[in-house]
Amino acid sequence: MASKFQAPRGTFDILPEAARSRGRLEGAAAAIFARAGYEPIATPVFEDTALFERGVGQSTDIVRKEMFTFEDKGERSLTLRPEGTASVCRAYLEHGMHKQAQPVKLSYLGPFFRHERPQAGRYRQFHQLGIECIGTDSPLADAEVIMQLSDLLAELGVPGVELRLGSLGSLEARRAYLEELKAHLHAHEAELSKDVRERIDINPLRAFDADDEGTQGVMASAPTIVGRLEGEDAEHFEAVKSLLDAAGIAYVVDPTLVRGLDYYTRTIFSFVCDALGAQSEIGGGGRYDGLIEQLGGAPTPAVGFAAGIERILLALDEEEPAAGRDAFVAIADPSQRERAMALAVELRHAGLSAEVDLAGRGLKGQLKHADRLGARRVLILEADGGAQLRDMETGEQRPANPGKLLDEMKERDS
Repeated sequence: MASKFQAPRGTFDILPEAARSRGRLEGAAAAIFARAGYEPIATPVFEDTALFERGVGQSTDIVRKEMFTFEDKGERSLTLRPEGTASVCRAYLEHGMHKQAQPVKLSYLGPFFRHERPQAGRYRQFHQLGIECIGTDSPLADAEVIMQLSDLLAELGVPGVELRLGSLGSLEARRAYLEELKAHLHAHEAELSKDVRERIDINPLRAFDADDEGTQGVMASAPTIVGRLEGEDAEHFEAVKSLLDAAGIAYVVDPTLVRGLDYYTRTIFSFVCDALGAQSEIGGGGRYDGLIEQLGGAPTPAVGFAAGIERILLALDEEEPAAGRDAFVAIADPSQRERAMALAVELRHAGLSAEVDLAGRGLKGQLKHADRLGARRVLILEADGGAQLRDMETGEQRPANPGKLLDEMKERDS
């Protein structure tokens, strides 16, 4: 039976078979993050629009084109969150986390929203997980954050992953480089796409991400900041690379790597999987030492990443098989319904998975349904108070004592 209603364009339903795979992914992430001391945090789905305008950057595509912004009944401008870092940093300031021992290590998971052209691996409502390490400028933090995502992708078995590493330098050091890059772009302005031309003076770094063939040709000879790192910026980048080398994490230095958000400084990174095609990035992030100050706090260094759950699952291209049931309680006579439910509850309270028939099937239909569910055993309750225990794998069936059902099942497992 089809409904005349469908999920909005760019969104999707998460059906049980997909939810199982997500559950495995989310459980693996939670365990990995917890072992490294990252505590979970949850922020609102919508925030004050100004948070993203100031934090993400007004020159970014996210703010200029992609945010779902609306006015509430109090005439306040609100936005469905397009990314997680600005919200976590807002919470860090609002709840006085700067007074805690630093760094504060946080992890998050949830839905995010961007008005993009829907395609495989890119949706208008999507889900991300991520971590933020706030309150330290040590390259150890950069390396640890990268290692967390590397460990997660390895544990899940995501194939063909490559880590690309870069640096944008400090905000101060980047100013001179940006002037050099702008001069290069202005000198080749006629060859650039309209969108890149319009942003030469407000966000020239985005030219490195352009799909336009003419722009790509111009950027092939453009100066890069990685080759111009000096002093503490160069030392920081070398330290991060040395730490990754020591941990056995392979990477490729990508001088053209940039991020789509204005707040990044120094280390940036991207995990890509070529099997995903155009949307090859699975996750990425970097250092954002100036963001909390932009939001009204004291200068506070920080680093983090976000990874797309849909992208990871697309790269895995598999669904978690349905879990079977430990037991199914079947009834040979309707008079045994109450008894069947009581036994199912007893099994569940003992930590076993158990079901009863809720659809009024006959005994034969109940056995077929138990087989579909993957039940290992079926307890058949008979009208005279007796019972039979059937092993669904071997077909063996024998009399059972319902009063000692748990003992009998444990005996069979031993």
